[in-house]
Amino acid sequence: MLLNYFKTAWRRLKNNKFFSIINILGLAIGISCAAMIFLWVENELHWDDFNTKKDQLYFVRENQKYNTYTTTFSSTPGLLGPAIQKEIPGIANTCRTSEGSKQLLFTIGDKSMYASGIYAEPSLFNMFTLPFVQGSGANAFSELHSIVITEKTAKKFFGSEKDKAIGKTVRVDGKTDYVITGVLKDIPQNASLNFEWVAPFKIFFQSNPYLHRWGNSSLSTYVELKPGVSAAAVNKRLYNFIQQRDPTSIARPFLFSMNDWHLRDQFDNGVQTGGGRIEYIRLFTIIAAIILLIACINFMNLSTARSEKRAKEVGVRKTLGAFRRNLIFNFIGEAVLMAFLAALTAVVIVFLTLPAFNLLVEKHLSLGLSNPIHIVVLLIITLICGLAAGSYPALYLSSFDPVEVLKGLKSKTKSVEWIRKGLVVLQFTASIILIICTIIVYQQIQRVKSRNLGFNKSNLLQIDVQGDVAKNYDAIKQDLLASGYFENVALSDHQTIYSGNNTGSLMWKGKTTEAQILISQRYVSKDFFNTSGIKLLEGRDLAAKDSAVVNKTIGIVITQSLEKLMGSGSALGKKIWDQGDTSGIAAQVVGVVHDYVYGDMYGKSDPVIFYYGRPASALFMYARLKSRADLTKSLAFMQSVMKRYNPEYPFKYQFVDDQFNQMLLGERLISKLSRVFAALAIVISCLGLFGLAAFTAERRIKEIGIRKVFGASVRGIALLLSKDFLKLIAIACLIAFPIAGLVMRSWLQNYQYRVEIKWWTFLVAGVSAILIALVTIGFQTVKAARANPVRSLKSE
Repeated sequence: MLLNYFKTAWRRLKNNKFFSIINILGLAIGISCAAMIFLWVENELHWDDFNTKKDQLYFVRENQKYNTYTTTFSSTPGLLGPAIQKEIPGIANTCRTSEGSKQLLFTIGDKSMYASGIYAEPSLFNMFTLPFVQGSGANAFSELHSIVITEKTAKKFFGSEKDKAIGKTVRVDGKTDYVITGVLKDIPQNASLNFEWVAPFKIFFQSNPYLHRWGNSSLSTYVELKPGVSAAAVNKRLYNFIQQRDPTSIARPFLFSMNDWHLRDQFDNGVQTGGGRIEYIRLFTIIAAIILLIACINFMNLSTARSEKRAKEVGVRKTLGAFRRNLIFNFIGEAVLMAFLAALTAVVIVFLTLPAFNLLVEKHLSLGLSNPIHIVVLLIITLICGLAAGSYPALYLSSFDPVEVLKGLKSKTKSVEWIRKGLVVLQFTASIILIICTIIVYQQIQRVKSRNLGFNKSNLLQIDVQGDVAKNYDAIKQDLLASGYFENVALSDHQTIYSGNNTGSLMWKGKTTEAQILISQRYVSKDFFNTSGIKLLEGRDLAAKDSAVVNKTIGIVITQSLEKLMGSGSALGKKIWDQGDTSGIAAQVVGVVHDYVYGDMYGKSDPVIFYYGRPASALFMYARLKSRADLTKSLAFMQSVMKRYNPEYPFKYQFVDDQFNQMLLGERLISKLSRVFAALAIVISCLGLFGLAAFTAERRIKEIGIRKVFGASVRGIALLLSKDFLKLIAIACLIAFPIAGLVMRSWLQNYQYRVEIKWWTFLVAGVSAILIALVTIGFQTVKAARANPVRSLKSE
């Protein structure tokens, strides 16, 4: 019986190739879009899942309360880890690591290359799932200058001899030899803690004396709880832990679960909001469902629209004894078969487009048909699409009265026509909402990109200060300026666009000791403000003399927001001091610069103090290209200069513009994906509209012939056939506009610095949808209007 259903369904598909292709293609595009979105969602949801102790691992974060707000930091004191492991029951293990990823130069024989990694305690290998392919965690850091690398790094260092990496020596930063004591299996891409190498934390701890103070938070601390131990109970013990050792500290540490590191890392005023990457997952899951819905609506519309063609078939079959349930199974069988063919087509589409999708989302996703879960999910989606798309047509077609049908009477035409129109409206409502959301997301990103940041990020290069750069800085600067390619060169201890060191212990006249105000600190060289484009408002630039103590003062430059905090009038000549410093040395303001945005591109950044820093303390060199300088020649010249003064280090640079774009990665991802899927939603909708237009023209062929005989023009007939569809699109616009407005208003609330929703955004989306629909149905309507009326009128 089932085989007979599918044979009948296959014959129907072959006999109606045009509509079958439209249906299958629409479903295939819908399923392929959903499949790629779900592959992305799967990758996001399984972040860090390779860690067998994921439910027991935590990252220690700090809340620091200031006058009007609480800020959440990820840095902790260097003494915290061992202390809490010793004193707080329930903590099985702790691990301290350097913050972020440190890029070092590795020299192997006559070749040099950069690799990024961390300094960590040996407990890292026990807490995290990091299997060794060579060596073991127990002996990894048996010597101080030992290093563990990943398989990928071993191949990068030693090529075909990567399997013999153990025991080999590499020189780091041209100074110290390290022995490779272990090789780790490559860390999965969807890992929060990712690195190319890891070296003993003891090296990092010994070389940075500030890590030995409770009042300084400059590294990362990870905690493993014993099974069954409550994080809330440990947090109670952690709350006052730092203050008991340093009464001046305002840091309140707490445990942050690995389950939330990637998906729910947003904090507002010290409270976890539950937001973060999970919001993108919800958003694109909804988009996948909408696209599948649009594809299913296509099938339902085309199937019910062609019901009159099958009315006599239903009547004859019922007369010959077919039960309604048999007809329902027959029609649903057709739908499921079509969905199955669409699924196969979708697999081919995904296979062909996945490389481009990976570039778009910057991942390494695979189709993974060897994964049984992927097969099951694909079959479930196929079955749901088949049942959802075929259920209404099956129930509708099987309900025909055989007597009415065989007599040539039309039944339920009006009711089904209204349902069909309603589905078209629903389809285009969803598509128009996606178009509006895409436009507003794009506007939001452009608003931030064009925002006045308080500094000029264009034509600004950043180079790491490594090797002999600090020693030869004056000569490097002189050569670059003399080339004619560069306007200014300067040094800094922090990257301009990112957050850096900050403190809440600074005092000035009029500020009470109870007031807590977070202030960022930077050490920069002369000409930093000219180089970065930060405008000097009062006083002068920093100079070497400002680092010398004269009458127990040094010179500083502050931002205008700090000037306002120091009271009315100019801040020039006013003094700032650290309440914990007993030396009596104060900093005197010699200049005030314009506020600039760093860290959070959507918000207002904390006030900043700039100190004069000597080259030895710098970590980054900035060079500003002249606006008309040839980029290729400029970079080639800079490379030659850096090679001359720092020969052991390969030339490497980064544009601040690129760093800025990296900070908007999440928003740019939403923008790119929403553009793609909004376009595909429109394509799917238009496929259905194209089929409906073709069917309408076919159904009204005699009417068109009669009108042409009586003198109707091609234009008049085309407008007659088009206006009903255009009315539906207009209704969809009226429904979509308020829904899209509410959705995007809610989304924009997440950003302090946001775009205003303009009325013309809705107009553009509506007009675009109408024009696209008009072009889609125009071909069929004009083709029908230009047909020879003699042919259509002479046939019954």
